[in-house]
Amino acid sequence: MGSLIHVVDDDASFRQATERLLRAHGYDTAGYETADEFLSKARSGIQVGCILLDVQLPGLSGPDLQTVLSEFGTPFPIVYLTGQGDIPTTVRAIKAGAEDFLTKPATAETLLNAIKRAIARHESQRSQLQWQQDAQERLETLTPREREVLEFIVRGKMNKEAAFALGITERTIKAHRQRVISKLGAHSIADLVSFAERAGVLKQP
Repeated sequence: MGSLIHVVDDDASFRQATERLLRAHGYDTAGYETADEFLSKARSGIQVGCILLDVQLPGLSGPDLQTVLSEFGTPFPIVYLTGQGDIPTTVRAIKAGAEDFLTKPATAETLLNAIKRAIARHESQRSQLQWQQDAQERLETLTPREREVLEFIVRGKMNKEAAFALGITERTIKAHRQRVISKLGAHSIADLVSFAERAGVLKQP
């Protein structure tokens, strides 16, 4: 993710002051008076960045914007900065995936730290999602028999056990195992087991 921060707040003076603060710390900013304005720009295509979001806005509220973005799967981490916070709204926002819920006036340090955490968590989640997608693509290259062999390996079964269960020779099991290792980009059996566990190959014991 780049260093762009989307500031959504209907208080023009506060929004502009916040943008100045963020730019002074190396961020690019884009300001929006309403959630509807931001949503319109998001739908037409804008650079992904952290959203600094107020709760009460003309038209669509901050939490409502968060819900719409979540439904569409748009990748914007959110930090709330509001003067109208309450416990139910805070709980709803955090449960829906917001990084933080700050009350105005927040210190510069508190705000900047919250933004850093939001961006870092978003990057981590995006990396994990990409890894899962890549892993699934690799798993789909396995033949049904290779997938069976993989599951025996991950369950810690010996070649002899796998061969007996599948009605083939140990030599064939070893050949399948090498192809599985190659296709999945593993470097050893331990690496293969780690890959399979992380990819959720075995959902049940």
